[in-house]
Amino acid sequence: MDSLKMMAAYNRWANALVYDAAAELSDDELHRDTGAFFGSIFGTLSHLLTADRVWLNRFTGEGPRPSALNEHPCTTFVELQEARRNEDERIITYVENLTAEQLDAQISYSPLSAQGLIQHRLSPALVHMFNHQTHHRGQVHAGLTGMGKPSLAIDLIYFLRSQGRAWM
Repeated sequence: MDSLKMMAAYNRWANALVYDAAAELSDDELHRDTGAFFGSIFGTLSHLLTADRVWLNRFTGEGPRPSALNEHPCTTFVELQEARRNEDERIITYVENLTAEQLDAQISYSPLSAQGLIQHRLSPALVHMFNHQTHHRGQVHAGLTGMGKPSLAIDLIYFLRSQGRAWM
């Protein structure tokens, strides 16, 4: 369970760094197609928020329930940044209150991208959620550096060496 708490804290830290860097972009840069799966940096950050909301709704039955993975839940970057902060806090609160029994329990859900019912333990789904964040943050990072912006040190080890010392 400690590793999931670490990942929730890391996730918030890395998202804050990525959003701080994206806040420096012009509106054109923010919405420019960078070749990532969800197009622009704004599109990719929107997808990450949407996907986290999908997963948290599956886990808790609470909060927003997006119906498509390419939704743009916010119209402005400022709104998106605030929604991200709130979602990161929801994730941390959720993970901090999980028990070993809950992590081992089966969850059931219908994927947005396919028909049918999926069942598996909660723990791997949480790991997937954090891994998914890392994957798409990498796409945002590539978009930023492709625009000539500074490279971000957002690897887990940098978190552990700074704010994440409790997990070292």
